Amino acid sequence: MRNPQKKKAPTVVSSDNIELADYSANPRIALTVPADYGGQRVDQILARLLSQHSRSRLQNWIREGRLVVGGELVVEPRHKLWGGETIELAEAPDERAECSAAEDIPLPVVFEDEQLIVLDKPVGLVVHPGCGNWRGTLLNALLHHAPQLDRVPRAGIVHRLDKDTSGLMVVAKTLEAQTDLVRQLQARTVKRCYQAVVRGIVEQSGTVDAAIGRHPTLRTKMAVVNTGKPARTHYRVLEEFQACTLIECALETGRTHQIRVHMSSLGHPLVGDPVYGGGASRVPRGAEFPRQALHACRLALVHPGTGKAMLWRSGLPDDMAALVESLRLQAAAYGRQGNRQRREAEAEAAEDGWDEGEGEDSDWQLIDGDDDDERDADDGNDGDDGDLGEQ
Repeated sequence: MRNPQKKKAPTVVSSDNIELADYSANPRIALTVPADYGGQRVDQILARLLSQHSRSRLQNWIREGRLVVGGELVVEPRHKLWGGETIELAEAPDERAECSAAEDIPLPVVFEDEQLIVLDKPVGLVVHPGCGNWRGTLLNALLHHAPQLDRVPRAGIVHRLDKDTSGLMVVAKTLEAQTDLVRQLQARTVKRCYQAVVRGIVEQSGTVDAAIGRHPTLRTKMAVVNTGKPARTHYRVLEEFQACTLIECALETGRTHQIRVHMSSLGHPLVGDPVYGGGASRVPRGAEFPRQALHACRLALVHPGTGKAMLWRSGLPDDMAALVESLRLQAAAYGRQGNRQRREAEAEAAEDGWDEGEGEDSDWQLIDGDDDDERDADDGNDGDDGDLGEQ
């Protein structure tokens, strides 16, 4: 039941009644609202007029007091306009890019044009500056590689990989491209595929459809919780070893640590995972693997400028390739030689359409990175650190 005494927050605020923040130094956009836009919400109107910005970003700017309509401050995104008004919006600079310095750090770029950079992130490279990692990050490297990225929020990064996860990432070089990629992520048309080595024998392929949120007691971890955000991971078996399995995972969503959490929830934590492995970082009869065995092996998206569907592949990094080879030798020694061929045949038969150019994805253009089309162990951004979503 609605409380009759509850007062609705004003959508228009007089500058005589409050002390306004000073946004005079920020870039300002002046627009006239078209007459046929009358009756629509101001955030919807701005999203149509300023398509280079996401609606979420525009809503935040409105709430921060950056919008003036006909000389009056508007702080509610749902405020409706009549049409014909003059509006001014003070753009906010990206704080992360402002406080970050360009650093000459080698970038393994596999594709680049005027709008996109696709790179193969090495193990050990942190994506964003943060507590304990203020320098030497991917963001710092990007600002050196393409200085114009200081004008794009988060230096164009739209999704992340954990420090110790390797593989393919895409970066937008323009604000328009970044907004387009964010919308593709939300529409789940960006396709990301990973390979991982997990503990135990995974008997068959499947799907994990379980919400992920903060762990109820260990706030630095994620967990499968009813109150979390929807998350879905498809996985299939590529190869069985002696008490380990090489799997391939395709993400429908991009939650923080999604693959690691979902596979752990099935009782198959990633080999080497220091957070979700339950202490099971060692492979059977082998040395300890120093990180989660996860690599982003394939990335597919629609190019923001050309509209062409594109696909990139990445082969396993050296450490995971060595791990897989040692597991094969171990399996052969214990009489599992025939297993690899059987699993490879099954994998070929079940190969995804977007990898083979079948079905709805028949127009995908394959662009190989430094990949020799080896299907040995890959995985990647199981949204591994999560999609950044709207900026």
